[in-house]
Order: sequence, then structure tokens, then C-alpha cells
Amino acid sequence: MNMNTNSGHLLQAVLEGFVDGILVLTDRYDVIYANAMAESICAELRDSSQTIPPDLQRVCDALIDSQDLYSQPITIESEVTTQRTTLTIRAQWLQLDLASRPCLLLRLQDEQRVLHGLAIAEAQQWHLTARESEVWLLRRSGYSRKQIAADLYIALDTVKKHLKNIQSKRQAALDDVDWQANQAC
Repeated sequence: MNMNTNSGHLLQAVLEGFVDGILVLTDRYDVIYANAMAESICAELRDSSQTIPPDLQRVCDALIDSQDLYSQPITIESEVTTQRTTLTIRAQWLQLDLASRPCLLLRLQDEQRVLHGLAIAEAQQWHLTARESEVWLLRRSGYSRKQIAADLYIALDTVKKHLKNIQSKRQAALDDVDWQANQAC
């Protein structure tokens, strides 16, 4: 059995499973690897004539320009706001044996997706109903009470009631965690 081939397939499966976009480039902006999320984000940021979107290239340029300034590895971070979301871009050097040129690793984080995932996890943790979960997803995404009411076609007072119930369930979950921690002592 060839371990290199199996390891390569495993690594690719792991990288494809990330919620973040993963992009590996040479210092000349040749793409070595891009997972599906990175390709989607890049398509959103660039026009058809570009290989690497200008926002990503600026972060890479900053990392390349700072290469001789620091004795230890650093990460350059930047935020880009699009019509749909805010992206956090993190760039750092990556040592790859298979590449003849120095490589950069870019992690592209869609903040809207992060908030969505966090809201789902909280809804499960706090045992929210389906409707409370919908309200919480929108609230976590920055919607006002009025916007939630309009989006879900419910009265403003109903939104307030759901948010009050969510807060009660959240507090109950926090109290339960505190109680369990005190019992362990």
C-alpha cells in the first residue's frame, strides 16, 4: 500500500472538509491548492481577468514584504467586506517539500458562515424550538428585532417573546454548567 498516495488523499479530504477556504500559493502567486470554499470565495472577489483577487494579493504582498523583518514566523491578517459578508484573511508561510518555491498558506474565513454555525450550536445546546432557532440565527447575524419580524412574517411582540425565551434557556444552560462545576469541586 502506498502511504504517500493515501496520505495525500486523506489530507485533501480534510482540507475540503474545512469550513474555511484554504489556498496554497507560491510566492509568485501560482496556485498549488485551493479547496472548494477558497475557489468560491475567490470567484466572488475577482473579476474574470484575474487569477488571484487583489484583496488576497495585498495580504500576500504584505507577508512577502515583511519576510526579512521578523526572526520568527508571523501571520498577516486582514478583513474584506463584500456585499454578502465579511471575510477574514490570514496569510502565513508554509514549508512544502514538494514545492520548488516558497509557499504561502491563506485561510479565508467567511464570518457569516461562522456566525451561522455558532448560532446552530447554541440552538442545540440551549434546546431551542425550531422557531426560536430561526429567530436566534437572524439575531446572531445582526438583524434587528424589526428585521427579524419582517423576515419571518411575525409580529414584533412575538420576536420579543422568542428572544426572552431564548435568554431564559441560555441562562438555564449557563446555570447548569455552573452547578455541575461546583459539584465537581
